[in-house]
Amino acid sequence: MIPTSFEYKNAGSVADAIGMLGDDGQILGGGQSLIPALKLRLNSPGVLVDISKVDAIKGISDNEKSITVGGGATHASIASNADLDSAAPMLVQAAREIGDIQVRNRGTIGGSIAHADPAADWPAVLLASDANVMIQNKDGKRTVDIDQFFKGFYETALEEGEVITGISIPKSGFNKNSAYAKFKQPASRFAIVGCAAAVDIDGGVVKEARVAMTGVSECAYRVTAVEKALVGKALTAENIEAAVGDVTEGRDVMSDHYASEKYRTHLASVYAKRALKKLL
Repeated sequence: MIPTSFEYKNAGSVADAIGMLGDDGQILGGGQSLIPALKLRLNSPGVLVDISKVDAIKGISDNEKSITVGGGATHASIASNADLDSAAPMLVQAAREIGDIQVRNRGTIGGSIAHADPAADWPAVLLASDANVMIQNKDGKRTVDIDQFFKGFYETALEEGEVITGISIPKSGFNKNSAYAKFKQPASRFAIVGCAAAVDIDGGVVKEARVAMTGVSECAYRVTAVEKALVGKALTAENIEAAVGDVTEGRDVMSDHYASEKYRTHLASVYAKRALKKLL
């Protein structure tokens, strides 16, 4: 299908992009989520503002207590970043599993989380990492805690006229000991089910745990019951088996031609265990 007509603008900075958006504009980053939606006419912006040339939001910087990943950083740049591999290996693991080489080279982390596909990898990984999303608008800048960012089916806390400029990843004990595991759709490599797990171990027992799922429900979510069941215990295969029950409890589990509700529910528990057991 052919997209509806729109005006194309090329931004030289984030401020330029915000000024160009107007009332019916949309940001174009790598285009790996947006372009297919335009072709299907699921999105019909009047103005498309391209920020792919804005170098200021493409970098990955290692700070004293966190690592800042630019909203325009590609999946490929994250997959090859040594600082992230050391501080939060689940980000590197997830990035390497996204799409194919073309998608990884063009797609951006900011574009992915702004799109908020329920089967995308980044939402679960960022929820498990306790990230903060840095946003800029015409009035200035604001930061949104990742636990407040994903609101529902393709819905986020991002408002009209705003651009994701970066994601801050804490250099924490749990992020250093983290992993991602997913059961992927073989063509698109989206997650039919994916789990990100991060566990801080002190004195042989779990001090803090963050476990998040994607591909299961209308948006990614944390499995707080599993987190609470792990804290205070040694991270062993037996304790993981005991902690991971039905990780979909209280959620409306998706059912489609890739996986029925029953099968997806089963897979969710299997991959929660696999992600946690990667940390043993």
